Amino acid sequence: MSDLAAVVTVTLNPAIDQTLHIPGFHAGQVNRVESSRVDAGGKGINVASVLADLGVPVTATGFLGEENPALFESHFLQKKITDCFIRIPGATRTGIKIVDAEAGQTTDINFPGLTPSSEEIERLIGAVRQCTAPGRWFVLSGSLPPGLSPDLYSRLMTEIRGQGGRVVLDTSGEPLRQAIPHSPEIVKPNLSELEELAGHALHTPQAVVAAAASLVRKGVELAVVSMGAQGAIFVRREAAVLARPPKVQVKSTVGAGDAMVAGLVYAQLKGLGLEATARLATALGAYSVTRFGAGVDVEQLHSFEQQVQVENAGTEARPAAAGNGD
Repeated sequence: MSDLAAVVTVTLNPAIDQTLHIPGFHAGQVNRVESSRVDAGGKGINVASVLADLGVPVTATGFLGEENPALFESHFLQKKITDCFIRIPGATRTGIKIVDAEAGQTTDINFPGLTPSSEEIERLIGAVRQCTAPGRWFVLSGSLPPGLSPDLYSRLMTEIRGQGGRVVLDTSGEPLRQAIPHSPEIVKPNLSELEELAGHALHTPQAVVAAAASLVRKGVELAVVSMGAQGAIFVRREAAVLARPPKVQVKSTVGAGDAMVAGLVYAQLKGLGLEATARLATALGAYSVTRFGAGVDVEQLHSFEQQVQVENAGTEARPAAAGNGD
């Protein structure tokens, strides 16, 4: 058994990912499926799968529909992930991914998912409370189910932080905006999510660093902004780096951000510095797009790590001067 501390991932809105391979896909026309596959999906579940392959003991929780949990249960058993999901009435949603290899594009069609009751939400909060321990990492990631208050992540963070737990937050929109004042240790928006949070476009790496640094000044320890093939920016209070991934043949972008999040958590467990963290997380993201489904082959990952280029991106995250209203 690994000597790394256990990690808990929370997936409030999981999905059965049905991936359809349709070369030359065109909306509004007849399209023929070349091949297909079905995976247990959801951002926190994807993170748990990568961490499990890296040898980290993982517990996964959230909500699953009681009508169709078999695919998830089989996946958890195969990956040796501890299943603490709350079963609720109904069926877990399906997410359709249309992969067009000719265009190098993936089209997502996401269903809304189930709406847990207030009682079921309290059960989940109780489950998270039971899992919390000083220093234990929690990954809160993905969208909220329809009808839930955007402060749910904030409520979960209050429980976790109150018992000394640590949080990686990967969400967007109002849930992200409301959670930032609670100072998650790590946040990982993509570029469009950070632009939404900032309220304006970010056209240069310097602008991205500045926007990420504003999150650090609000109490976040590490802000990571993923930018697809352009790489990712990693900002701490003392420094910022830009990590550029190697050029790879993209098979699917589904789960690339989740693989990065898994890398961020793993780096914290191993006590890695900023540059090593950036290299590992970026390598995992690049590795992820070369395959389908969540997981990692450790030997192949080392090759990707060696090809990641990391460069200084400034020190914009230093404390703001007195009177700065940021």
